[in-house]
Amino acid sequence: MRASGLHIVTYRDDPSDAEVNSHRLMSRGGYIFKVGSGLYVYSPLLWRTLRKIQDIIREELEATGALEVQLPILQEQALWEQSGRWDKYLASGTMFTSTDRRGSTYGLAPTAEEVITAYMRSSVKSYKQLPVCLYQIHTKFRDEVRPRYGLMRVKEFLMKDAYSFDVDQAGLDRSYEGMRRAYHRIFARMGLESFGVDADPGDIGGSGSMEFMLAAETGEDSILIEESSGYAANVEKATSRWGANASLAPAALRVEHTPDVRSCADLHAFFPDVPPARMVKTVLVKAVHADREELWACLIRGDQEVNEIKLGNHTGGLSLAMLSNDEIERHTGAKQGFAGPIGLSDAFQIVADESTRGLCNFLCGVNKTDTHALDVNWGRDVPEPAFADVRLAREGEPGPIDGTPLILRKGIEAGHIFKLGTKYSAAMGATFMDQTGREQPLVMGCYGIGVSRIAASAVEQFADDKGVVWPLPIAPFEVVVACLVPKDPELVADAESMYDALRAAGVEVMLDDRVLSAGARMKDLELLGFPFVVLIGRSWKNDGLAEVRTRQGNGVDMVPPGEVLDFVRERVLAARPGRIRELAD
Repeated sequence: MRASGLHIVTYRDDPSDAEVNSHRLMSRGGYIFKVGSGLYVYSPLLWRTLRKIQDIIREELEATGALEVQLPILQEQALWEQSGRWDKYLASGTMFTSTDRRGSTYGLAPTAEEVITAYMRSSVKSYKQLPVCLYQIHTKFRDEVRPRYGLMRVKEFLMKDAYSFDVDQAGLDRSYEGMRRAYHRIFARMGLESFGVDADPGDIGGSGSMEFMLAAETGEDSILIEESSGYAANVEKATSRWGANASLAPAALRVEHTPDVRSCADLHAFFPDVPPARMVKTVLVKAVHADREELWACLIRGDQEVNEIKLGNHTGGLSLAMLSNDEIERHTGAKQGFAGPIGLSDAFQIVADESTRGLCNFLCGVNKTDTHALDVNWGRDVPEPAFADVRLAREGEPGPIDGTPLILRKGIEAGHIFKLGTKYSAAMGATFMDQTGREQPLVMGCYGIGVSRIAASAVEQFADDKGVVWPLPIAPFEVVVACLVPKDPELVADAESMYDALRAAGVEVMLDDRVLSAGARMKDLELLGFPFVVLIGRSWKNDGLAEVRTRQGNGVDMVPPGEVLDFVRERVLAARPGRIRELAD
């Protein structure tokens, strides 16, 4: 294709609200155009990239046997009420809602579990019809609190979502594993560095859950990795070894006056013989449900931090909120910093982190201002609580499998897979007759990929100070041919011939025939990030050499005219996304 027919528009200045490379460079390169908060036009060039991403996804999913469908974006409230998720999504502020002329309420789909379950409830009757996996690539909507980072956090985006249906857990395990491997192939074929990590299932729910992260230093997600074992998990889910508590002979409980001494650091300064590891701090929260609020006290060792995602999952609430200072004083009778398990109101439900299990002679609050208790012991001075993992794992701590130090990496979530089980099918009555004639709920999996986010993530992963650097498998064009002296008819003709030869050889090539100076053209092409650029200019005329630039690494090769075609074609073929059949686990 010719650049003059592709509506390529580039800009000199960064957008004023750009915070990350992908937003800045994709806006300057004209790949995206902002028309509202979290709303973007995809340009013709970007749409070529998005189509390539979709094509790779389709090939790999259909290789697993998945079938493509298209589901409605506008979904009835009543359908979401069948699954019990309507109130949860409204409480989270995630879903856009609308009312029609008859007064019926609808949501703009952020996801499609309810619709696909309703479809399968109607269309599947027997185990003989299973397993089935259906997918779509469609627009989704989420009411982001603060749209930002260009295509990373938007209100409208392109997403692939797939749903598997099996007769039992073993079938789900096979479907999940097949999709996990397909995801690894998908990102490898796109030329992207990715890794799968254990993750929290969030609002989707279910048991097993894995996120697929694209490595990027600007990524919002933090991943803890134990390299020796291959363990990797999002910090929301990650665990680590915290070390056993010392076994001490119980000492007599004593209560001490601690005027305005609230934090663990201040308490250690006040009681030098009591390290934070022998303190129990009490974090007070309220779990917000659709019909009520519950008060919770989370007990954790003084040298550890609460993981709010884990704690929220434990409470089962729609959301979690820290108590304000006024609420703390009202519910405990003490000012902030003096809450503890001793004398705590029965209004609170209690959970203690595993780090406090077996803790001896610890310090804690007693729900009295300016007062703490020392040498407290479970069972003797305070009932032993229920224990759970609600702790935030941290970089450098021993990993959960081999015990080698955890490494922190940044990434961008581009995919997420879930073992839903019967969460939706049981709630919505989606059943089938098994081999014995008994009615059973469908066993489901859910598998998402952010299509438009992948494009932005690729820019984050590879961009340099000159502009975008597309990996060849998803670049708008593999090669660009440009004449640097457009007033020289001989050079223009040679550029046309090179363009035609590359096209005939099956290379995806663009002829940059725009009216630009050599300097402006080069800056534009560097900004746009095409993998290979063949320049026909003075070196061609004077020295009999074409200048072939490789965008990744900014390499330059001077190649004789008769060798350019093979030189470029070999490099293009080597980088194309061929089928990747064998991948390590």
